[in-house]
Amino acid sequence: MNEHLEIKAALSVDEAGEITGIAWPFGSPDRVGDVIEKGAFAGTAGPLPMLFAHDQAQAVGVWDHVEETDRGLEVRGRLLIAEVERAREVRALIREGAIRGLSIGFSTKKSAARRGGGRTITALDLAEISVVAVPAHPRARITEAKAAGAAADQGNDMEDEAAPALTALETKMDQLADSVKGFGKLTDRLDRLEARLNRPGMTADMQAQNDNGLETKAFVQFARRGVERMGAEEIKSLVAANDAAGGYLAPEQFASELIKLLVEYSPIRAYARVMNITAGEVKFPRRTASTAATWVAETADRTASEPAFEQITLTPHELATFTDISTQLLEDNSYGLEGELMADFAESFGKTEGAAFVNGTGSGQPKGLMVASGITSVTTGAAGGFPTTNPADVLIGLYHSLPTAHAQRGIWLMNRNTLGTVRKWKDGDGRYLVLDPISQGAPSTLLGRPIVEAVDMDDIEADAFPILFGDLQGFRIVDRVALSVLRDPYSLATKGQVRFHARRRVGADVTHPDRFVKLQCAA
Repeated sequence: MNEHLEIKAALSVDEAGEITGIAWPFGSPDRVGDVIEKGAFAGTAGPLPMLFAHDQAQAVGVWDHVEETDRGLEVRGRLLIAEVERAREVRALIREGAIRGLSIGFSTKKSAARRGGGRTITALDLAEISVVAVPAHPRARITEAKAAGAAADQGNDMEDEAAPALTALETKMDQLADSVKGFGKLTDRLDRLEARLNRPGMTADMQAQNDNGLETKAFVQFARRGVERMGAEEIKSLVAANDAAGGYLAPEQFASELIKLLVEYSPIRAYARVMNITAGEVKFPRRTASTAATWVAETADRTASEPAFEQITLTPHELATFTDISTQLLEDNSYGLEGELMADFAESFGKTEGAAFVNGTGSGQPKGLMVASGITSVTTGAAGGFPTTNPADVLIGLYHSLPTAHAQRGIWLMNRNTLGTVRKWKDGDGRYLVLDPISQGAPSTLLGRPIVEAVDMDDIEADAFPILFGDLQGFRIVDRVALSVLRDPYSLATKGQVRFHARRRVGADVTHPDRFVKLQCAA
């Protein structure tokens, strides 16, 4: 998995020291909705490898202490700056604020899907913990980098100018290593990992198989180095040389751009019934007629009856696009480009998906609520809109046209323009029918039921359907492939460009039309 999230942390680092932090906080999900519960890390203990950006060829230290607390997975470790040159570079990056967070690499043992996306992970095998520039979880960060009382290492210059001091430092580090339980085993393990990665002909696919499905949450490394490859045709690309075509993304302030969540552009997803499938389609039987009981005399003949059924098939359809970015722009931007790219993909996919959930035709795309067959409609009785006298009576009639069980779970679906009209209506005592929520973040209500704004609903005009009321559990969404990004560094390599393919597969349809009623403006 590859993600990118904003993190804000003011950090400092001394010349030699101890790093402490929270590798994964409990109680909140990351960007894709993954939640790791307390107890999932049971049995995990130090020492563990400290890698840079999940690169097994760049082991920079060791985590001596790994412990689950009420706050999360708290860790404490040391950069091996006396022995590893890369560790000294990482120390400098932490000191300058370029590296601010922690990210875990693990293999999932037990998980369950969460409504709306993501997983709840209850058991895993922790393989390593990396220091990264931008972690998947906004609260997975380095909390402190403090002096440990060791002599300051001055880099390669000291090797030439102060060889005796370097010898003394190496001796002290050897003594410290001997005092750490299991340090020798850890060193052997790191040596084996490095040797395996340096084998001739080691490809990304072979490395993925070697890692036994290891998950890493760091989209920046994926975007800049990549692990996937595929072919595609050439189009115009983002370049650093032109401000309007990508140059504006290079300044450092874009590094903290927050990725927008998909549900922000698909409000229906938060209320509909969502499920993940592993096949090309899923079938649901639906009862269309039931048995019929009749009154009979004591010895009279009985009348036979039987239920009737039909079958509904939900097929996931594919959304896709691709974007080309120059290699130099990927290398030189200050971390913001990756976040902007993911935000753009999430926004465009979310808007397209949300439009299909409302008005999708069902041909090559999900079937929307407003075009599904079997949903009853009620007319306003006034040409082009609502009656001028008691317009709220139309919505009251709409509400009571559904059975009580469905109406009690129903929501109002309309766009912001329609809501602006309905908000002006008052009862006989001058009280507005639309009530704003008491608690922040809750939806407004009409006749006691929540209002959901869907930008793709019709405006109030002749022969339009501006309002839908019903239980959205009767609308089912099936996810086959979540939003994924594949990196192709080869097709446009001669032009100095990298192509990013984004895709997802999702389907939808109404499974219970009897739970909905829609309002139609008279022609």
